[in-house]
Amino acid sequence: MSDKIVKLMNKITFGQREKNKEGHGYRYEKSIALGPWASGTLLRDPIHLVFALSRYKFVARMLTGKKKVLEIGCGDAFGSPVVAQFVGELTAIDIDPKIIASNRARLKRIKNISFRELDIRSEVPGEKFDAVFSIDVIEHIEPELNNLYMQQTVKSLVPDGITLIGTPNKTSEKYASAPSKAYHINLHSHESLKQLTEKYFAQVFMFTMNDEVVQTGFAPMGHFLFALGIGVKKK
Repeated sequence: MSDKIVKLMNKITFGQREKNKEGHGYRYEKSIALGPWASGTLLRDPIHLVFALSRYKFVARMLTGKKKVLEIGCGDAFGSPVVAQFVGELTAIDIDPKIIASNRARLKRIKNISFRELDIRSEVPGEKFDAVFSIDVIEHIEPELNNLYMQQTVKSLVPDGITLIGTPNKTSEKYASAPSKAYHINLHSHESLKQLTEKYFAQVFMFTMNDEVVQTGFAPMGHFLFALGIGVKKK
């Protein structure tokens, strides 16, 4: 091999190493830890991580190009970077101060995500957003707070804003694990989630998911539900 080719290869290798150090190459020289929820799932039920990311991908595609987006109940933000990749700014809120601090430390290199400790049941962010979404949140909120949850969502939106609410389908409860059954205190059916969202949005479109597949078919057979609300209803 000629000296010229060797020098060129060394230059390319050095350049790639520099990109890797900054996180712009094919790999990152440092490891980014998973949060506690994602870590537990990786050990207990790793395939579920794929399903979770698929839900975030769906949201990302629906909200592509939106300038300001709010995520309610981000948890350990396993899927939040997927949405952040396609929007201008993502504000992710959660009620757990420890998880918010962890997210800030672990994901500080993703510059268009900001994390805030905030309980949407008692307050809303000070600014308005083009879109608000939540995944695996409403099923953990007391049923009597359904309307409050939607009202707080609406308060956070611009008039022509969009919301996406993702939650397990009530019809799939019989297949759920014991922990899921214990913590999912507010499951919705396709019809009940649609009716709730229609109270607050001018147009509502419903989708279901099985694993990674989004569909609009026979709703009771869908494991996961998405309600897409468009345009805040005028009082």
